Amino acid sequence: MSSTNELSPKSPQESAVETRHVVLPNDANHYGTAFGGAIMSWIDLIAVMAAQRHSGREAVTVSIDRINFITPIQIGDHVNLKAMVNYVGTTSMEVGVQVNRENPYTGEMVRATTAYLSFVALDENKKPARVPPLKLETDLEKRRYAEGKMRIEMAKEFSAKIKASRKT
Repeated sequence: MSSTNELSPKSPQESAVETRHVVLPNDANHYGTAFGGAIMSWIDLIAVMAAQRHSGREAVTVSIDRINFITPIQIGDHVNLKAMVNYVGTTSMEVGVQVNRENPYTGEMVRATTAYLSFVALDENKKPARVPPLKLETDLEKRRYAEGKMRIEMAKEFSAKIKASRKT
């Protein structure tokens, strides 16, 4: 890839990824609901795909910044995951993932989980590499970008406060 192509802006839609799973007994606890860890694994997998598509490079998870389990997912439910890059820095990206449970018989969809993850793109030497800027085209993309920027800034402030508190 040339430097010009590497840094050409991309819209969040260009890197968006969607996938589906069925919750099987091995994915569930003794209550018949999906293990949080199974859902988290699916979230990390789809989020890295969006990060790789956006950056055009290897990308690694830096943090799972927030995950909210809203509604339980039952054995037999279909699970629809959607991931999209919300915000980019110089070498990092925030990816948002929406998880919906779907009743396979009625098609009813309910939001089950939301998550925000941070990734860093890597070059051939496994060092942080620059990522393309986001080309924001819709009001929703602009809102997600602004919210992602706030989450990143708050995480940096929180980290600084923790470090400062340890020095006392």
